[in-house]
Amino acid sequence: MNLKVKFNLVLGVAGLVGIGCSAIFSYQLLQRIAREEVLDTARVLMESAIAIRGYTSEEIKPLLTAQQKKRFIPQTVPAYSANRFVTQLQKNLPDYSYKEAALNPTNPVNRAQTWEAEIVDWFKSNEAEKEFIGERESIAGPVLFLSHPIKLTDPNCLACHDTPANAPKTLLETYGGNNGFGWKLNDVVAAQIVTVPMQIPLQRAERSFYIFLALISGVFVLGCILLNILLHFMVTKRIITISKQADKVSMGGLDVAELTFKGNDEITSLSQSFNRMHRSLVNAFEMLEDKND
Repeated sequence: MNLKVKFNLVLGVAGLVGIGCSAIFSYQLLQRIAREEVLDTARVLMESAIAIRGYTSEEIKPLLTAQQKKRFIPQTVPAYSANRFVTQLQKNLPDYSYKEAALNPTNPVNRAQTWEAEIVDWFKSNEAEKEFIGERESIAGPVLFLSHPIKLTDPNCLACHDTPANAPKTLLETYGGNNGFGWKLNDVVAAQIVTVPMQIPLQRAERSFYIFLALISGVFVLGCILLNILLHFMVTKRIITISKQADKVSMGGLDVAELTFKGNDEITSLSQSFNRMHRSLVNAFEMLEDKND
């Protein structure tokens, strides 16, 4: 195994290890960045829904209080306004969703699905937690969900959710008296759940990973080619020349020309040492010939 093969073997192993480690690190990093991007989008959607709820509660509901006595107006319900806002958003972004999932909602539309009910139950068991983030599979692919608990802290809400007997007549006429009652103060009664698709950001991260992998592999291959060229002209070729000169001298060819390598590297130093040895041998043979004469 010659020097060039050994050099390329070591370089190849080192390169593969380096590319492998870089690939693992960069893949995990890009996937994490993609997830954080999705999470940021989920937070924006959540904050938008919260803002809509606050606007409805503070500015819309007081304006329609008198009309509520004649008929129930769903636009005064913060959850309804937030859901309508997201419904309009879904016309262009159908895979994004927002829901105030409740175990016992007044409006059946807000009834929690199985996985949503598990989130509500989780908040019930972890009342100190204000946020729960997770991932799940959907028809559209992987989605990230961000959820906040809805805790009944306003006693005024019990007017609609305590018992059917105490509920406004207009509410009963709209939704009936079977759902949305029996709520207790300070209980977690629902959860705000935002879902955002992850497929496109993850695919974008994967494409970036393959581009990065191709670039780093290309740089490695180019580096190997340049190093082999440098090795050939600066080391291997010069060592072969010195070796051939040494063979000639060892076979008695003392009249060979001296090596004329230029530079300050180790190979040049070796050639100079060989030239000194060559001159010493020539002088020694001349002295022997003079002595024999």
